[in-house]
Amino acid sequence: MSYVSNERPPVDKVITGIVNYVLDYEIKNELAWETAHYCLLDTLGCGLEALTYPACTKLLGPIVPGTIVPNGAKVPGTSFQLDPVQAAFNIGTIIRWLDFNDTWLAAEWGHPSDNLGGILATADWLSRTAIANGKPPLTMKAVLDAMIRAHEIQGVMALENSFNRVGLDHVLLVKLASTAVVGKLIGLTRDELINAISLAFVDGHSLRTYRHSPNTGSRKSWAAGDATSRAVRLALIAQTGEMGYPSVLTATTWGFYDVLFKGKAFTFQRDYGSYVMENVLFKISFPAEFHSQTGVEAAMTLHKQLKALGKTANDIKKISIRTHEAAIRIIDKKGPLHNPADRDHCIQYMIAVPLIFGRLTAADYEDHIAADPRIDILRDKMVLHEDIQFSKDYHDPEKRSIANALTLELADGTVLPEVIVEYPIGHRRRREEGIPVLVEKYKTNLARKFSVKQQQTVLHASLDYKRLTALPVNEFVDMMV
Repeated sequence: MSYVSNERPPVDKVITGIVNYVLDYEIKNELAWETAHYCLLDTLGCGLEALTYPACTKLLGPIVPGTIVPNGAKVPGTSFQLDPVQAAFNIGTIIRWLDFNDTWLAAEWGHPSDNLGGILATADWLSRTAIANGKPPLTMKAVLDAMIRAHEIQGVMALENSFNRVGLDHVLLVKLASTAVVGKLIGLTRDELINAISLAFVDGHSLRTYRHSPNTGSRKSWAAGDATSRAVRLALIAQTGEMGYPSVLTATTWGFYDVLFKGKAFTFQRDYGSYVMENVLFKISFPAEFHSQTGVEAAMTLHKQLKALGKTANDIKKISIRTHEAAIRIIDKKGPLHNPADRDHCIQYMIAVPLIFGRLTAADYEDHIAADPRIDILRDKMVLHEDIQFSKDYHDPEKRSIANALTLELADGTVLPEVIVEYPIGHRRRREEGIPVLVEKYKTNLARKFSVKQQQTVLHASLDYKRLTALPVNEFVDMMV
């Protein structure tokens, strides 16, 4: 029997790296702050749209009906005032429900704005509690600061480390990033923050079962809400002085690497800064899994071309799709699609709908649209193949393209010129084009829930970056309920 030392090991470097970044790094890049501002607006707008779906709203509210928490966090668009853990679940769930918030694509993919669930809930609760105790509240600048840091932790970790390849869901990174930034918000010491992050790594982690055929289901719409709320809980546990686990990653046999990562250590492409927020991808035009965004845009273009020729989707004989490896691995689906969660992760479905209708909205994943027989007929005519250069450009940190190219062959033998879209409108390379569309999306979503007067109040407070950052968190949230 080999001897195992019971000496407490030093803290894993991955953990100290996160802690040093969260506590010590100064965010100076103005693009990061500006992008975080638009990210906040877009993320909250996505949550307001989700409130129009009963499948989402049935999950909201306190765990025990009727519970109201004095000085608790409010959930935008609702009457709920909850403890910060449950509020984080509520906010995180509405943010993610329609798959319409921001995206990060790398070795691991994900949606860094999912972290806003924990950030906003905690900041609002802290602000209301501070006011009740005669102290000043946090301002919205603290929320944007936490968003930039959470985006960075989740995104930099994702650049080189693929959790999906070992069957783990990307919301693991939401839990990690949210724990780190919420820990800072509640005032954890350096040692307490180390403990909190170790608790996040040692925690149980979600499998990707609910994102893949044949089990694709609605948990993928609330998994991030669950993760960000769990982060708030772990940070609060650490605040009590609860111990941490310094070698949670590297411990032989029992550590994260050996148990869950096939013995491999995490690798990193770059240090933490503000790169991820600066380069984050917005879903502006279509509520669709991001690897399909350019394909949907190409399909919209082809719909217009068909119309100009006096043709419809019924005249299509074959659809050839050149794409990147990640799209094939994640959203290439044959056979029946059982629910909206299944459909918004099927590239064939997401291309068929705009070819037929000239649109793709959240409602187009519902059963009454999916029942149209033309959709499955068109899906069967699609052939996908990987373009090696597309896959390379997808991983290139200077490009980060998400390319798709569509070619239509018609029944009469006509072959339409291939339509290639390399960068979606939400990409950094199309920011100038995309931001006005993002703002219109935000206005549309405000109009779903609020009166004209309330919309004007919110827009006045939120569209101007400097005005927003100076606002107390509780005052801004009060405008959104």
